[in-house]
Amino acid sequence: MPYSFNTFITISIVVSLLSFIFAAWLFRWVKKRPSGNVKIAEVGAFIKDGANTFLRKEYIVLAKFAGVVALLILILLPSPIWQGGVGSNIAMCISYIAGTIFSAVAGVIGIRIATIANIKTAEAAQHGIKPSFLAGFRGGAVMGMAVVGSTLLGVALVMAITRDTTLLLGFSFGASSLALFAKAGGGIFTKTADLSADLVGKVELGIPEDDPRNPAVIADNVGDNVGDVAGMGADLFDSNVASMAAALVLAGVLDKAAGGVANSAMVLCYAAAGLLASIIGVCMARMGKSGPTRALNNSTYVTTAIFTALTALATWVFNFQWRIWGASVVGLFVGMIIGFATEYYTNDEMRPVRNAAKAAESGPALTILSGVSYGFMSVLPALAGAGL
Repeated sequence: MPYSFNTFITISIVVSLLSFIFAAWLFRWVKKRPSGNVKIAEVGAFIKDGANTFLRKEYIVLAKFAGVVALLILILLPSPIWQGGVGSNIAMCISYIAGTIFSAVAGVIGIRIATIANIKTAEAAQHGIKPSFLAGFRGGAVMGMAVVGSTLLGVALVMAITRDTTLLLGFSFGASSLALFAKAGGGIFTKTADLSADLVGKVELGIPEDDPRNPAVIADNVGDNVGDVAGMGADLFDSNVASMAAALVLAGVLDKAAGGVANSAMVLCYAAAGLLASIIGVCMARMGKSGPTRALNNSTYVTTAIFTALTALATWVFNFQWRIWGASVVGLFVGMIIGFATEYYTNDEMRPVRNAAKAAESGPALTILSGVSYGFMSVLPALAGAGL
């Protein structure tokens, strides 16, 4: 391979910074959407204040937890401090703290854009589904770019500074520890609020579901933001970091045996190519006459095709192993098959959903039987893909 490992670290950092620039542009675009409805703005402000208050309190608690864990890592990992190797323990501790900070930042970015996109999307919905779809999609893409960009940037920086894949485990553990409690805390909050809204609003007072006159509905939406946005963002960041860390650890072992850096370079190169393809795919998302599902699918197809082409080009230019490229493409298309199956069994325009709805007209027994049966059938493509 005619290029040094620093080349691929630089490529990863540049692409991750590009994703942040793109996310900032999307954020500004969403923020500039009109929002003249006073009621929507009022309810949105309540949700925003509640979400920020909850997140602030949650992060204070998580910071204390992360501080205790960081102290334990400093004392015990990768080896007890009294056995020597203090520098390795300090590096592992710093890597852990960096993982928690990156994960927390992803959650904060997600909450900030979500609470704005909520208002803009609701306002745009009064003018049609197309502007509403674009506002919601681009609002969600801000967090997507931030999460993946933060992952690639964090991993690249750890490798650039230390060249030690072991420290990536500390970075990944930091992301995991924050994601665990952020997801659980927000989930508990939103489920409790949802239950209260149903019992007090619909059952006792007869207020329709999601009616803003019910204060629990506001709390439920606050929970959706802190759980499904901030918590899910931290969870996605954790999953992405863990995947890259595992790949780089394995690549490091293979490179050590082969006497090179080709496998580690391939991991960073493919990750950068995937992020670049995603940026282009988000730009291509446009809703036509066929509805939002087709727009999302088309964006996925474009991203998949671009990623396949970019990784093939990188494999040829940098002389990577084509068999590894083939394995990545197989995994990519298996994921698409699983996506197709999921859409088929959940899209209300497809036969399974329509058959289940028709069965519901005959009573609860047939509803349960048809629903459970289709549910079992829907996982078969995923199982087959995992076996493949």
